[in-house]
Amino acid sequence: MLRRKLLVGGASALFATPALARTSAATAPHPAASSSYATFLAGVRREAIGQGISAAIVDQALALTSQPNAKVLKADRHQPEFTLTWAQYKDRVLTEKKISDGLTAVGQRAALLNRISSTYGVAKGAIAGIWGLESAYGTRMGTFHVIDALATLAYDGRRSAFFRSELMKALSILGQGDITPAGMLGSYAGAMGQPQFMPSAYLRYAASYPEGGRRDIWHNEADVFASIANYLAKCHWQPGQPWGEEVLLPDTITQAQIGRTAVHPIAWWAQQGVRPRAGQFSSAVQEGAIIRPDGVGGEAFIVYHNFNVIRRYNPSDFYALGVGLLGDAIT
Repeated sequence: MLRRKLLVGGASALFATPALARTSAATAPHPAASSSYATFLAGVRREAIGQGISAAIVDQALALTSQPNAKVLKADRHQPEFTLTWAQYKDRVLTEKKISDGLTAVGQRAALLNRISSTYGVAKGAIAGIWGLESAYGTRMGTFHVIDALATLAYDGRRSAFFRSELMKALSILGQGDITPAGMLGSYAGAMGQPQFMPSAYLRYAASYPEGGRRDIWHNEADVFASIANYLAKCHWQPGQPWGEEVLLPDTITQAQIGRTAVHPIAWWAQQGVRPRAGQFSSAVQEGAIIRPDGVGGEAFIVYHNFNVIRRYNPSDFYALGVGLLGDAIT
């Protein structure tokens, strides 16, 4: 069986537990860190003001972080590593509750999802699937102050350049007035709101719906859906095309013959004996690739261009399959 290693954390943490919120002496900041952290924050303040961000906004934001956050450091340094098969991942992600909750959530917002899907040319199943996996339909966005989390990780040094860049982008967002410093909440790694955008993704993809307002991915579901749709549209989603579907493979096809980059015409796959598990191949697509995440004996899928677009949101076959299957189930 093929197994996939998943690191828990970031925008799509599947197994986060309340234990991550507990502080231990091993991860508490050293008292001597206070003065050097203050020096670090002073440098951040100078840089942000130098970029034209209001000093008042910068001061309000940095007031949320007085020392490295031990909870953030603990979560970052102790991400449990899981080795999961696709079948195990699917069982954990596509639960009956997740699907039931999704049917209810999507049903209550069907008109809005339909409008945004039409506006951006992106399937509502993809929008809803990402919404469900990223924040459980807006119910689990994270409770960390993003400025505090990013400043802690930028100071920590392990990936300081990346997180300092994200911190400066978060301050830039605050300078635009879309959210208050106290309202900018997210994961311990700085992924924000219901779509779990890092600040860099927010600046590039966040959208207001209707256009022209401030972009609120924390509370405004229209903005949440539009932002996810805009992300996928700008990553070249092809309207009217599916992401993929489950197929049955003949024994003559080996694992070495398939994979996400082994793209062939649909007619060629049909000639090899590949058959959709339900119905017929979609007439909207001309070519695709076969993936079988757990190897011989496991589920197989034919995936199309839009599957790779979903992977731009999170570069994991498991994640893209989860989004596609969840979106199909709840829309």
